[in-house]
Amino acid sequence: MGSKKEVRPFGLRDKLGYMFGDFGNDFTFILSSSFLLKFYTDIMGVSAAVVGIVMMVARFVDAFTDVAMGRICDRSKVTPAGKFKPWLRRMCGPVAIASFLIYQSGLANMPMAFKIVYLFVTYILWGSIFYTSINIPYGSMASAISPEASDRQSLSTFRSMGATLAGLLIGAGVPMFAYDKVDGNSVLNGGRFTLIAGIFSICAVVCYLLCYYMTTERVKPEVNAEAQKNNSIAVMFRNALKNRALLSIIVASIVMLLAQLTMQSMANYVYPNFYKNTTAQTASTVMMMAGMMIAAAIAKPLAAKFGKAELSVASNILAVAVSLTLFFIRPENVWVYVALQFLCWFGLGVFTMVSWALITDVIDYSEIKNGIREDGSVYALYSFARKLGQAASAGLSGGLLTLVGYTQATAFDEKVVNGIFNISTLVPALGFGLLAAVLWFWYPLHKKQVDENVALLKKKHDGR
Repeated sequence: MGSKKEVRPFGLRDKLGYMFGDFGNDFTFILSSSFLLKFYTDIMGVSAAVVGIVMMVARFVDAFTDVAMGRICDRSKVTPAGKFKPWLRRMCGPVAIASFLIYQSGLANMPMAFKIVYLFVTYILWGSIFYTSINIPYGSMASAISPEASDRQSLSTFRSMGATLAGLLIGAGVPMFAYDKVDGNSVLNGGRFTLIAGIFSICAVVCYLLCYYMTTERVKPEVNAEAQKNNSIAVMFRNALKNRALLSIIVASIVMLLAQLTMQSMANYVYPNFYKNTTAQTASTVMMMAGMMIAAAIAKPLAAKFGKAELSVASNILAVAVSLTLFFIRPENVWVYVALQFLCWFGLGVFTMVSWALITDVIDYSEIKNGIREDGSVYALYSFARKLGQAASAGLSGGLLTLVGYTQATAFDEKVVNGIFNISTLVPALGFGLLAAVLWFWYPLHKKQVDENVALLKKKHDGR
């Protein structure tokens, strides 16, 4: 009893600390998802299709590393700092260094085969090994910081705010400092981009350490030795295949990232190539931040009233409508495009604010079905699904850019830039539409079921 009284109550410190964790994640993740394709096509001279293939192959490697890291987390001993937190301190340095190594513009004149192999090795090292070893424990922490559904929703909101702040800094800062004007066109400066990548790596380490020292794990896992012994990886996958909530959230994650990351990646071609205006790209990122902040303010009360899944469906329908509107009206004025993108990011932002709370609902659902709590394993499968979405986005974006004829030489041709605009609107519209359909028709954890699950687990845990 005495030890429980000594644990600091859940509060703002935990929320801010958890926010810094995703801030740290996205200093390397958003840089990769938004600019790696642009850097390797424009600076390193590698075909967009080749870059996309490398990124897709790397994500399939994650099929093994994500699940392995999830199992390691579940079987880790509980330390005085907790079960998941120690990994943040162990791996923050390696993930930052590996990210910086990817963006070495000094290697641009090396043979093409060398550049492709270098990209593959450094990208695998960053994403499949070091990022996995810090992101899986970080994501699993949410259910260990507090058992309360409202607290977890707060953590999801603050996590999304951390990602939004990182997105603002990267999305607005990189175009502001990394481009030069050459003959009226906006051209990426390789040396400057490498410097920016190094600064972001240092920032990532600082944010991870803030997360480590500001959060507290309060939920001690129930140790069931017999269940753990019998729960092999094969059993875990068999349980996953019978878990409707997990399967549907996996598919939802894939299509969500397909839409979101294609939109982010294409912004690096729409603004400098279609509109020839990187200032508008910076402004768009600032407005995106404003949309996310509004979404953060309204997401929790709306989710509490209508349900997280129900709210997500409505917000994604808005994003579909905006994306299709952009495709059909094709605004010549870049500021009209920016304004409509703001509405699209607002719709996506509402879903983003509740998305991490959805996976904690799935973890609860899995405990009820399987009789064992596997935060790390469930989150690892979810994380792998997100990486499939990243892979699909990278492969699709790279392939479609090559299909419309994008190269260093054709970057500003009228036919090519019109193709870029089509990609930037139609792919997100399709992704957001599929996401809404999955959450409404397949995902089972709507508000009534979630409330019942929370009450059932609270009764179970209180009765230990």
